[in-house]
Amino acid sequence: MKDKAQIRNTIEAALFSAEEPLSVRDLQSMFSGACAPQPEDIQAMLDELTSDYVGRGIELVRVANGFRFQTRQSYSQALRKLRESRPPRYSKALLETLAIIAYRQPVTRGDIEEVRGVGVSTDIMRVLLERDWVRQVGSREVPGRPALYSTTAEFLEYFNLESVKELPDLAEQRDIGEIARELNIILPEPVTPAGDDDDVEDPNLPDRHQDAGGQNPEPSSEINDTAESEESMRTAADGGG
Repeated sequence: MKDKAQIRNTIEAALFSAEEPLSVRDLQSMFSGACAPQPEDIQAMLDELTSDYVGRGIELVRVANGFRFQTRQSYSQALRKLRESRPPRYSKALLETLAIIAYRQPVTRGDIEEVRGVGVSTDIMRVLLERDWVRQVGSREVPGRPALYSTTAEFLEYFNLESVKELPDLAEQRDIGEIARELNIILPEPVTPAGDDDDVEDPNLPDRHQDAGGQNPEPSSEINDTAESEESMRTAADGGG
């Protein structure tokens, strides 16, 4: 193996410059020949980097698609002031729909409507699909063959999870606000009665996408019906996956 410090610095530079999380295989592909580090060597260096950044403004975290640097959540408010960006807005109906899919996947729209007790608007499903938080994974073998939906790796990345097993424990009749808080989505008290088209603004929701690599999610012309697209963001934990 080449000089360990040089390899570690190369890995650090790659993670800083990457627009998406990098896996151990991605990092290993930067090196060639008999002196290339083995996966266990790279993992050990990632562990060292994680320790090096403890207590600093940024951190190295592992998400579904690999590893990435991101700013810490505790600094999200100051960073938003610097960027002068508006906090993301999501309706309670959208968050409820996403939670049902995440916890009960794969599910159909009919399943979601049965749990919520109201219809699921087309706009909500469109937003979730456009953000790549949800995807169609097949059809249920019943008359009409309704589409089945599950969450994606992008969903895990955005909420800073390695797998759906890391979702907060779900109890019967658990309030969506409690689940949201455990995912760093602090829902404020509604000022007006909430409906599928009422936005809920959360100034504490992490701005993931800019901090994860500086890429702007493309806003939809109709997205304000259920969620307001945040500006280009960097981390998943602080506010970007």
